[in-house]
Amino acid sequence: MAADLSQIVKAYDVRGVVPDQWDEPLAELFGAAFAQVTGAEAIVIGHDMRPSSPGLSRAFARGAAACGVDVTEIGLCSTDQLYYASGAFGLPGAMFTASHNPAKYNGIKMCRAGAAPVGQDTGLGEIRELVESWAESGAPDTGAEPGTITSRDTLEDYAAHLRGLADLTSIRPLKVVVDAGNGMGGHTVPTVFAGLPLDVVPMYFELDGTFPNHEANPLDPKNIVDLQERVRAEGADLGIAFDGDADRCFVVDENGDPVSPSAITALVASRELAKHGGGTVIHNLITSWSVPEVVRENGGTPVRTRVGHSFIKAEMASSGAIFGGEHSAHYYFRDFWNADTGMLAALHVLAALGGQDGTLSALVDQYDRYAGSGEINSTVDDQAGRLAAIKAAYEGRDGVTLDELDGLTVTAEDWWFNVRPSNTEPLLRLNVEARDEATMAKARDEALAIIRG
Repeated sequence: MAADLSQIVKAYDVRGVVPDQWDEPLAELFGAAFAQVTGAEAIVIGHDMRPSSPGLSRAFARGAAACGVDVTEIGLCSTDQLYYASGAFGLPGAMFTASHNPAKYNGIKMCRAGAAPVGQDTGLGEIRELVESWAESGAPDTGAEPGTITSRDTLEDYAAHLRGLADLTSIRPLKVVVDAGNGMGGHTVPTVFAGLPLDVVPMYFELDGTFPNHEANPLDPKNIVDLQERVRAEGADLGIAFDGDADRCFVVDENGDPVSPSAITALVASRELAKHGGGTVIHNLITSWSVPEVVRENGGTPVRTRVGHSFIKAEMASSGAIFGGEHSAHYYFRDFWNADTGMLAALHVLAALGGQDGTLSALVDQYDRYAGSGEINSTVDDQAGRLAAIKAAYEGRDGVTLDELDGLTVTAEDWWFNVRPSNTEPLLRLNVEARDEATMAKARDEALAIIRG
C-alpha cells in the first residue's frame, strides 16, 4: 500500500478505488495520522451513502481513538453538514466521500477546527508521510488512554443554522424540482426545506452510492437532462441538482435552461453585500465579467483568485471576505466558517426568487450579461509548449493584456479567455467569454486553433 499513496493523496483530499488502492486498515492509519498532525483531543467524522463509507469511517475513528482522541460520529451527512459540525463544535473533521466519482471510489476530505481546510501544504503532506511510514509496521503505540467513540445527530441543527442565514419565511410559494442524484441531498433536503413555503418535487432521493440513475455530477450536461424535463413537465418555478456529497448545487430556470454558476455567484453576492452592508467578494479567474461588475455595483470589493477551493478559502480568511464563488458551483460563506455549502446557495436563490413576482429567467438576466463558451478540454502532448505558443501569439497585440495568475489569461476590450493545464491529465482547459456570441465564437476558435496545433 505504501508505494501507492501518491496515487490517492491529492492536493486537497484523499481519493481512490476501494479496496484496490486503499481499504479499512489504511483508513485506520489515516485516522491515527490525522490525530497526530492536528494534535486534537477530539474530532468529528461523517460519511456519505457509498457502500464502503461506513466501514472506512469507523476504521478511521478507531485509528484516531487509539491515539487518545475522542471521536464524535455524525453518521450519514453531506460534506457541508460535516463542515457545520466542525465549525459549531470547534473540532477538526473528516468526511468520507468521493463526491461525484463512480461508486468504486471513496475518499476523505479533512479540515481543522472551524472547517479550516487541510490540503497538501496545510497538513495533508505530513499525514501522507506518516501513513507511508506506518504502512509496513502499523501505527506506533502512543501509550495514550484510548479515546471514546460516540454518535451524535446534527441534521436538525445544521438545517436550523442554514435557515437562519437565508430567510424564506415570507416568500411566495414556489414549486421546485430537486434532483439529489441518489446522493446526500436526498438526506439533507427534506429536513432543510421542511416547513418552508416550497412544493418540493423529489427526484432520486433514495440514498444509493452505486448511482443507478445518473452520475451525481450536475456540471456535466447529460446529468441534468432528467431535471430539465421534469421542471418543464411539472411547470415548476425552478430546478436544483446536487452532486454526490451535496456540497455543490446547480440551478435550472422555469424553462429548464441551465443558470450559469457565475450568475448564481453574482446573485448571491448581491444579497450578501446587502446583508452585510458591503464587503469583499472572492471570485476565481474564470467566472464571468458580470461577477466583479455586480459586486462593485452593490458596493462591494471584488477579489480575483486562482481556481481551487484551497485558494478561495485562504483568500476568504486573509481578506475577511463575506462570500466567494466559483464556476464549478462551489459557494463559500463567511457566515459558514468560510466553507462551501451548496445548500445555503440554493436557499439564497429560493429566497431571491420567492421575494419577487417574476420568473427565475428574468431575475438572472441582470446577472448573466455575456456570452460564454463553458470549459473546453483539449488533449495535448506538451502543456507548457502549447501555453508558450498561445502567449507568443497574443503578446504585444494592441489592446491585449496577458496575466499568468493561473495558467494564461488573455484579455481584450470585448473578450477574454483563460487556458489552464490540468494537474492530473494531459489536458488544457479553455474558457472564453465575450460581449456577444459571434465575438466569443471567433475568440474561441482562434485560441483552439493554437491549442490544438
